[in-house]
Amino acid sequence: MNGRERILAMLARQPVDRLPLMPITMMFAGDQAGVRYGEYARDCHALVKAQIYTACKFDFDYVSAISDLAREAADCGATIRYFEDQPPAIDEADALLLDKGKLLQLKAPDPFSGGRMTDRVRAVELLSKEIGKEKLVEGWVEGPCAEAADLRGINNLMIDFFDDPGFVRDLFSFVIEMELRFAKAQVDAGCDLIGVGDAAASLVGPQIYEEFVWPYEKRLIDGLHELGAKVRLHICGNTNAILSGMGRLGCEMIDLDFPVPMAAARGAMGSDQVLAGNLDPVKVVRNGDTILIRGQVEQCYQESRPLYIIATGCEIPRGTPDENVRALRG
Repeated sequence: MNGRERILAMLARQPVDRLPLMPITMMFAGDQAGVRYGEYARDCHALVKAQIYTACKFDFDYVSAISDLAREAADCGATIRYFEDQPPAIDEADALLLDKGKLLQLKAPDPFSGGRMTDRVRAVELLSKEIGKEKLVEGWVEGPCAEAADLRGINNLMIDFFDDPGFVRDLFSFVIEMELRFAKAQVDAGCDLIGVGDAAASLVGPQIYEEFVWPYEKRLIDGLHELGAKVRLHICGNTNAILSGMGRLGCEMIDLDFPVPMAAARGAMGSDQVLAGNLDPVKVVRNGDTILIRGQVEQCYQESRPLYIIATGCEIPRGTPDENVRALRG
């Protein structure tokens, strides 16, 4: 089996020759290829170079177009801060929707308008062309809670859940429309899987999650399936309180961050959900040794077997020793 075949088999609940390896790499990949991260995030050719180099060096089973959370917001007109060797960042003090009334005039950007969304589509196209027969190609979109926080500001959004729930639903609807257009462009460019990053969802309690976030995540995921994409849900942080809801979304695979025990996720989501994670990116993967890492991978597998994909809770940190990354494979 090659990497693409291995992942697709696991997602189809079919036998595999070994566990797929799908850790998120962004700044780590840039460093490996000698690419400054500002260039990685803004130039699809730099991203593709770094992803292919890193995936081949460490025998990962996939490559990804993920880079940062600011692509969609940038094309909507949000103020973005760019750095030479760090990820772009949203300027929350100057959030695009500080004035909620602007949502009525906001139009979903065209993924082919030449902006940052276009650059990701081109990255998917290049990855698919250059290595897509050997390794699975992953596209990426932001989830409803995460993208709403990017556009409105995370603190404002958390207040809106209580003060203006109608606005939150309107904003989430806008996000779903935009993300499905973005995802379609990536699927058409050749990706097999769409990652959905909804980190802000880990900051809400189960009541808000079920009432507000889950219905829109479900709409997004159902829409991605209609496009023919498989779905990887990635919610950073402590998601223990919303595990059962995550498991009802119908994603092909779900990432768990290190605060979430694999056994708890398996218990909440049932035996048929493919799980990935939950290795602590810093304590275990960057700062641990190879014996610790191999032991943690084995524990994750035993707690979630047999449907398990090896991955860290979030991205592999820059500065992680090569031997530690290789230890993920065993």
